[in-house]
Amino acid sequence: MLVNVIGAKCVGIDAMKVDIETKISKGLGLHLVGLADAAVKESLLRTVTALQSLGYKIPGMKMIINLAPADMHKKGSGYDAPIGVGIIAASGQEVLPLLDKYLVMGELGLDGSMRPIPGALSIAQLASELGLRGCILPRESAIEASETKGTGIYGAETLSDVISILSGESREDLLVENIIRDNPGLCFGAAAERVCEVDFADIVGQDGAKRGLEIAAAGAHNVMMVGAPGSGKSSLAKALAGILPPMTREEALQTSKIYSVAGRLPGGPGLIYRRPFRSPHGSASIPSIIGGGSDNILPGEVSLAHNGVFFLDEFCQAPRSMIEALRAPMEDRKVIVCRLRQKVEYPASFMLVGATNPCPCGYWGEGERCTCSPGRREAYLSKLSGPLMDRVDVQLWLHTVNPSALMHRSRGENSASVARRVMATREIQSRRFEGEGIFTNSEMSSAQIEKYCALDEEGKRFLEKVMDKEQFSARAWSRILKISRTIADLAGAENISMEHLAEAVSYRFLDKNGYSH
Repeated sequence: MLVNVIGAKCVGIDAMKVDIETKISKGLGLHLVGLADAAVKESLLRTVTALQSLGYKIPGMKMIINLAPADMHKKGSGYDAPIGVGIIAASGQEVLPLLDKYLVMGELGLDGSMRPIPGALSIAQLASELGLRGCILPRESAIEASETKGTGIYGAETLSDVISILSGESREDLLVENIIRDNPGLCFGAAAERVCEVDFADIVGQDGAKRGLEIAAAGAHNVMMVGAPGSGKSSLAKALAGILPPMTREEALQTSKIYSVAGRLPGGPGLIYRRPFRSPHGSASIPSIIGGGSDNILPGEVSLAHNGVFFLDEFCQAPRSMIEALRAPMEDRKVIVCRLRQKVEYPASFMLVGATNPCPCGYWGEGERCTCSPGRREAYLSKLSGPLMDRVDVQLWLHTVNPSALMHRSRGENSASVARRVMATREIQSRRFEGEGIFTNSEMSSAQIEKYCALDEEGKRFLEKVMDKEQFSARAWSRILKISRTIADLAGAENISMEHLAEAVSYRFLDKNGYSH
């Protein structure tokens, strides 16, 4: 007897259909085909033991299990449950009339219990797109995918629950909305309100840097902060997280799918609405930053920072290879990881926030305190290469705070107040880019810059003069226009004025002609 169980495989952040075909015929042997990796092949022993624990018999006949399409690698332990269902149905031990109406995925314990799998959100979305009646997942994974619309999401605790659903029993108690209703204690920590580590009001001085970070947050622009030790770079980066608005549903869905595929979603119902803040150490490997892996290509830190912040402290101390690897995702807002037999694409639209000292000793520009030679300073800052800085929209120089300001400190504007302005500006951009596939000014293409960043004749002459004098690149020109558009949005202005352009140009000091490196 030949039966087919519908499963799935995650490719990037999307899932594609996998058919688990089981054929029992005369002969001996248990064969698994379809380019399965070691984890899938091991599933046979796990699945057989689980079936025996639940009282099912393993037919003493020839069993062939095919994972189709057969030319695509299958990875992970999520095929345990559909393989088990296939063996039960093919051997005639249960009649499962709804087998073709549900997508089934899940890892099995030796006692037949269902264990969570990565990628549940993408898998549930696939079931909805295929028009299936439902998607049966382990309980924890079903809760993770609870906001998927268009199909029933069932959370099974054992393989027996899966069999009961497929046999046509009414198992309303296993629907994820009923599980959540009956367990009010479930909460999704990532969706909770953000508690700011640092408030803008707690940072003394640095009003210019605060203004720059507000502009960056309002338009999701990349930022580089250069300043002496103790000038507040790290504190400002942490405070930035507190002024970012919550993600829209579309943004939250994208980010949650990345975390789901990576197996990093915290337990509980709902999507991640709090923007991620990733801060890897400078010694991290390139695959961990960009994404990769030999057997299973996983998203890296830049993808985990999608729609959020990627903060790299001590920027100039990081290996040059890692710094330069950031250039492509900063420009393309995606990462494509290629291996011999597969190519995977992950989104990576993040705000890069870098912080570095201006020289090895850290005190260049702070009076006579610097002990570095011009050659050492130039070698140190050479990691802030032209092509990289072209991709950084807002460039800030921070000086140490005057001791008298520290002694007579007064609280400035708090993060909540700044966050309201940022939120209002993001709403302007949301209306502007509705239906265009982007959310913020920093994501504008050349055509969109031409459409939304039109200048009057005075503005054109000013920008042309600045471009010629400072020898800015074409990419820097587009960055200036994007920043100008954000500054105008913050001011509630419909058109970009000279005032907005002049402020935008002031944030491009690292690539001005004559700068030290």
